[in-house]
Amino acid sequence: MIAVQLFSKVLIANRGEIAIRIAKTLHQLGIRSVAIYSDADQEAAHVRCADEAIRLGATSAESYLNPQAVVQAALAVGAEAIHPGYGFISENVELARACHQAGVTFIGPGEHALEVMGDKIRSKNHVAKAGVPMVDGVSEPGLSNEHLIAATKNMTFPMLIKPSAGGGGKGMHVVASHNELAGQLETARRVAKTAFGDDTLLIEQLIRSPRHIEVQILADQHGNVIHLGERECSLQRRHQKIIEEAPSVLLSDETRARIGQAAVDTAKSVDYVGAGTVEFLVSDEEPDKFYFMEMNTRLQVEHPVTEQITGIDLVEEQIRIAAGASLSLTQDEVVFTGHSIEARVYAETPQAGFMPSTGTVLHVSEPAGSGIRVDSGLRTGAVIGTEFDPMIAKVIATGTDRDQALARLDQALDEMVVLGINTNLEYLQHLIRDADVAAGEIDTTLVEARLPEMVFDAPTRRHAQIAAHFVHGEARAPSDAWLHDGFRLCGAAEVNYRVDYPAGNDPSSFEIALDTSAQLLPAIRVNEYVYQDVDGVETVTVAAEAPTPQGTRVWMATNTFTGFVVVLDHKAQVLDTLSSLEAEERGVDPQVRAPLPGTVTAIHLPDGSQVSAGDPVVTIEAMKMEHQLKAPLDGTVTIHVSDGQQVALDQSILTVVGHASNDDH
Repeated sequence: MIAVQLFSKVLIANRGEIAIRIAKTLHQLGIRSVAIYSDADQEAAHVRCADEAIRLGATSAESYLNPQAVVQAALAVGAEAIHPGYGFISENVELARACHQAGVTFIGPGEHALEVMGDKIRSKNHVAKAGVPMVDGVSEPGLSNEHLIAATKNMTFPMLIKPSAGGGGKGMHVVASHNELAGQLETARRVAKTAFGDDTLLIEQLIRSPRHIEVQILADQHGNVIHLGERECSLQRRHQKIIEEAPSVLLSDETRARIGQAAVDTAKSVDYVGAGTVEFLVSDEEPDKFYFMEMNTRLQVEHPVTEQITGIDLVEEQIRIAAGASLSLTQDEVVFTGHSIEARVYAETPQAGFMPSTGTVLHVSEPAGSGIRVDSGLRTGAVIGTEFDPMIAKVIATGTDRDQALARLDQALDEMVVLGINTNLEYLQHLIRDADVAAGEIDTTLVEARLPEMVFDAPTRRHAQIAAHFVHGEARAPSDAWLHDGFRLCGAAEVNYRVDYPAGNDPSSFEIALDTSAQLLPAIRVNEYVYQDVDGVETVTVAAEAPTPQGTRVWMATNTFTGFVVVLDHKAQVLDTLSSLEAEERGVDPQVRAPLPGTVTAIHLPDGSQVSAGDPVVTIEAMKMEHQLKAPLDGTVTIHVSDGQQVALDQSILTVVGHASNDDH
């Protein structure tokens, strides 16, 4: 190993859990870390954990997505190198080029590798020349929608549309027939342009029951390239990975050796330097065959599982390689021990079609213990908006074998508590408890197939009572206790609350009458206590948002339910009743409002068009996902927004004036 002088200061061109992860390794190496941030991240956890922080701009475009601004920031604070993390501009050749021109070290591959592997079409054609197997498809640059439709007329459906410049499953669309192709191409181009600045598309034959297997590689500046084994990434939703593990239970030792060598050959073909991942599709029916998908020229979200079974700090290796050191070990010295599984925690609501969840984090409790690792950017008080990807943390469990790793992951997910936003924690537990997942019989279609059968926990009357007690306890104050306690000269009266659960597939309500003589909870914002009644003992963590005229949203984490309910006092109940009466008189609400903050990415019809109920009218993008807003009834549509406009939660987007019937006349 060549001894080199490491950097004294490194700027991290990223945010969230990955910026914190990189900062930890920098700290261990005695290297000062510099964070960057936009206005939305001014109080973010990654800003606080770095040695220095610098504001680059108000928005992502002015900060995390601006190569020139990132390099200028590094120069301004005297950072000798930039670590790009993943996402944002981590694979943007313009960042590497700007670093080179400014004399700042880019902790990543060279410009040639970024240019070749950053374009799916170019990378596939390049790797095909090296003899790596490819999936059938159309991968030529510059093809219009019409050319793509014509070129695929003899292909067998289903097919998969993929952005050439993309990653992370964004913009990928499965097409079942020629009738869907034109519309799906239009949507894919729009998403690709928004997410990656390039709307070039390719189309591949969709392999049925595929497994997504990727291989981690390391390459230094002296021609040494090794692989660190494979990761199984087949549990995906909408082509976005959810659960990853290492090693894969599918591969034989012989196939493992061949796919590892194919990854090494792929890296060598572009003179790769640094850490990278080569991704393959493997047929579940023919596990000895694999097909090149793409190469990710960066650290991957799921890199911790490889670190856990190899004992190698991939970020440290990246830094040493960038400083000019040779690899710290040879291929023969790579040893795999145990099994590791990672679950991605997203701010979303699985019960509501995985709608992104926004809000302020009121309480966080992360698991710990033997074999448990949490990479997280969460903290109490953090605001989760729609500007960034909805992934908020990763929970990694490692055991001596796969069964132990799964058991530890299940326990860790059960122990993790996040209040103030909805998460997919319960959904993740459903997945890892699935019989096929436990047996290792998985493919990229399993997640979507299981969702309709999943039953999510809902609050019981006990939970409603806890929430009502909590709100009532907070409302009490010595100066006006008689207002809240139902005080009468002849004694106390019951106080009635209605507790609504609007977040599930089957909304429910509870009528709760409190005995005001009973002991109430302390009037604090967050409380953890043991609740006991005839049904048993339950540990409950409770947090409340600020009250509104529509009620108080109370979040709770219990043994049997985690989520929120809305507690309505007498005044809120009256207002809700009046609102319901008004809605009944009005019939179908003609107005469609934004279900969450976001950006208008498409207006499908001109203002004043005639529409039928269910017609898509406007598409909003939030957290890198698209949400179609549809006409609520037949009539004439008035559109209140423009393409590219930022919209707020509950903002009016469109109104449909219904057609007059004969009865109306």
